[in-house]
Amino acid sequence: MSQFLSEYSLFLAEAATIVLAIVAVIIVLFALKSDSQDDDDLEIKSLNDKYDSYTDALQHATLSRHERKAAHKLLKQQRKAHENMPVTERKRIFVIDFDGDLRASATTTLAQEVTAISTVARASDEVFLRLYSTGGLVHGYGLAAAQLQRLNDKNIPLTVSVDKVAASGGYMMACVAQRIIASPFAIIGSIGVVAQIPNFHRFLQKHDVDFELLTAGKYKRTLTMFGENTDAAREKFQQEIDSTHGLFKDFVSTHRPVVDIETVATGEYWHGKTAVDLKLVDALQTSDEYLLEKSREWNIYEVRVVPKRSWSDKFSSFVKQTISGTRLAVRQHIRESNLP
Repeated sequence: MSQFLSEYSLFLAEAATIVLAIVAVIIVLFALKSDSQDDDDLEIKSLNDKYDSYTDALQHATLSRHERKAAHKLLKQQRKAHENMPVTERKRIFVIDFDGDLRASATTTLAQEVTAISTVARASDEVFLRLYSTGGLVHGYGLAAAQLQRLNDKNIPLTVSVDKVAASGGYMMACVAQRIIASPFAIIGSIGVVAQIPNFHRFLQKHDVDFELLTAGKYKRTLTMFGENTDAAREKFQQEIDSTHGLFKDFVSTHRPVVDIETVATGEYWHGKTAVDLKLVDALQTSDEYLLEKSREWNIYEVRVVPKRSWSDKFSSFVKQTISGTRLAVRQHIRESNLP
């Protein structure tokens, strides 16, 4: 009899799972009519809650019951006092991340995050950017820096933190901030421009392969990969690189007038301590330490734009969770019913 009831319970659970799946399909079909697939999701996470959970866990493990009670009471009073402050007096930090590649692909996400923050941020708030980039294409990082400049235009303070690398285009972004902090061994600088191109002209010539390049405009092409490069073409290409370097130097000088631009714009990079001496950064500190210190008086929110999940992904996840949860519940019921 017990075996029969167990098998029957499992049958009912699987039948219920199928019904739930059908209902989910109907819900999805209706939702698809009203929901856009193109918008990304904005995730906001309180880092204060994260730090508080660390504190609670460690206090529970290391303090006596009486000590925990006293510590919890003090923390509760501090939180209540902070929550009772007028909204206009609450200090807020909005934390965003930029993980740069050659093309500065994260600029699209950065622009959305800056837009979102700009709708609510005040001059008394702060945006904290955790930046990682070894540099890349000039136009890509120029646009990324321009997105950060939008915060300056709205008088929203910006602090940039470099835990590992902010070089070349990465430093172009960093210097937009009113304050730059870096870890002691972070790589900073590389204010220069580099371009390299292989040339296969002699290889093609050796194998009797002709290459024709037609242009309209004297400088439409300078150096090429397959044609024979001339001294005049090299000279013009060098002029273009020097011009870009000049723009880079002017940009850094405008945003970091405290630096001796001729000293730092050699294409070299420096580690954190030397970067402080050269005034490329303002202080040595990791992003974690900075935010932890600020969390005692500031509300800190991590803001992140993530691609929106398709309804097929959501539906698949829902079905898997439903089936898995139902089977676990049934098995638990069977185990309990078979206990002596």
